[in-house]
Amino acid sequence: MTAPRITVNGTEAPISPAAPHTTVLDFLRERGLTGTKEGCAEGECGACAILVARPGTKEPTDWVAVNACLLPAAALDGQEVVTSEGLATAGASGTPGAPGALHPVQEEMAVRGGSQCGYCTPGFVCSMAAEYYRPDRCAHADPAEGTAPGPNSEGTDRGPGPDAEDTDPEHGPNGFDLHALSGNLCRCTGYRPIRDAAFAVGAPTDEDPLARRREQSPPVPVATEYVRGGSAFLRRNTLDETLRLLRERPEAVVVAGSTDWGVEVNIRARRADCVIAVDRLPELRELRVGSDAIEIGAALTLTEIERRLDGHVPLLAELFPQFASRLIRNGATLGGNLGTGSPIGDSPPVLLALEASVVLADADGERQVPLAEYFTGYRQSVRRPGELIRAVRVPLPLSPVVAFHKIAKRRFDDISSVAVAFALDVEDGTVRKARIGLGGVAATPIRALSTEAALAGRPWTAETAEAAARVLRTEGTPMNDQRASAAYRSAMLGQSLLKLYAQTTEAVTS
Repeated sequence: MTAPRITVNGTEAPISPAAPHTTVLDFLRERGLTGTKEGCAEGECGACAILVARPGTKEPTDWVAVNACLLPAAALDGQEVVTSEGLATAGASGTPGAPGALHPVQEEMAVRGGSQCGYCTPGFVCSMAAEYYRPDRCAHADPAEGTAPGPNSEGTDRGPGPDAEDTDPEHGPNGFDLHALSGNLCRCTGYRPIRDAAFAVGAPTDEDPLARRREQSPPVPVATEYVRGGSAFLRRNTLDETLRLLRERPEAVVVAGSTDWGVEVNIRARRADCVIAVDRLPELRELRVGSDAIEIGAALTLTEIERRLDGHVPLLAELFPQFASRLIRNGATLGGNLGTGSPIGDSPPVLLALEASVVLADADGERQVPLAEYFTGYRQSVRRPGELIRAVRVPLPLSPVVAFHKIAKRRFDDISSVAVAFALDVEDGTVRKARIGLGGVAATPIRALSTEAALAGRPWTAETAEAAARVLRTEGTPMNDQRASAAYRSAMLGQSLLKLYAQTTEAVTS
């Protein structure tokens, strides 16, 4: 194994002498790349956003925006990173490396007033650049509107401005999806000029090296063994090697996107003697659609799952836009969300409603456990030492009536007070089967078994929905905390079922 190194803005940089827990954020800032800022240190503000070259869904490589404050620098061994400083020289419309040359997204942010104090601006620019380089973005542009000319275009028309008519407030005429910026919190300008800048960028030019980079293969995953000061960050090439390592080091912390462990390191000053990375294991990054089940690799990011499934699992399609932010979804995995065992994770209620199972693997083999039997207590599960989640299996066919209701204080990038997932089979006006997953109302994610029984075999009418809603209000053991009271949580459970009934009957009558 070679000494761990990261290619930053086209130049290789050794990770040493950083400690194994050192974040990418601190690694970059120690090298003078101070555009990457620390704001919240828990992946919520986006001031630390950077671009990483990852396996693509439409092209060989995608430029993906991630939170540098959460990832250990060692996790990017052998990978390519571009910071806000690198954007100006690597992807500028003008001469690369020329003094003052700005990237098109930087140019639009500047001319449209998207930056004042500038603290959050580099993070916004990196998230905006990831969407700028999304391969199919311009394919979704409005042909009637066209795309805005770049900063070197002739003429004075800079595309849609503050007074432009909006057919969809979250998608620009240039195909730009504002959800790409959901993990970036502005501190002073307000969002309108940033939105204007996002909706004004055109398509990358043929000379843009970052656009051309998408046509080449992504960096090959490398085995990593980085040990300093008695702590180790380890990555193996295969699942078998990783499982043998886990047998030797059952106390190790297993990480993929590090969106949970990074918070523990930053906010609670947690340190681990051994961290084992599984995010690049090919056996954990497969997605198979069979005749009786869909198997989703535990190390696929939520963004990758969303784009590869492309809406074919409607309940998951409802979950993804409400799960944290795009920056988090670019790193977070189903395996990690289930592995932490949090009672307020957003994916467990959905997977419970889908009757999913988890595939657990260790050095001796595999076993499949229904998710309804997986959780045993607060952040506890049946997963044994030395065992990891290899995949999640969703049985087919899927229930046709589904919904995911997340009750939180913000629309995006927030923790649930209550999360409810529904999957119903309604035939000839009768509920043949009901599966309901709940989060935030007990020490573990749970199935609403009593409510399911109250629905099964009964007509799908307002009376049935109201009766079942009264039962749903009694499910779980909700508690009072800073996010919501127990009484509010119970009320929201019942209201969620009534909302589902209203939505389904509106769909039938409209």
